[in-house]
Amino acid sequence: MFGNLNPKQIEGLMKKMGIAQEEINASRVIIECEDKKIKINNPSVMKIKMSGNTSFQISGEISEEESSSFNEEDIKIVMEKTGKSKKEVLKILKKTKGDIAEAILELS
Repeated sequence: MFGNLNPKQIEGLMKKMGIAQEEINASRVIIECEDKKIKINNPSVMKIKMSGNTSFQISGEISEEESSSFNEEDIKIVMEKTGKSKKEVLKILKKTKGDIAEAILELS
């Protein structure tokens, strides 16, 4: 794209165009979605400022984890009352939309 320009020349051109970039030293990036978390381990993160906007370019080792909208206390109560595993309890709590009583009845 920039031909035979060296990195210092490219940096100078970007500065003239109002583009500033900065490397962020991060050990992990977590993106929280409504239904899951996206975790990026050992990321390479660049912060880019251009035209008054800030954006981030992230690359690394990606893993996804399903999110739970139930607090640990709710899960613990249902597990204690039914003797079921956390995985089983989470499945039923999702099905019952977080209704603890209904979840206990269904698992008993």
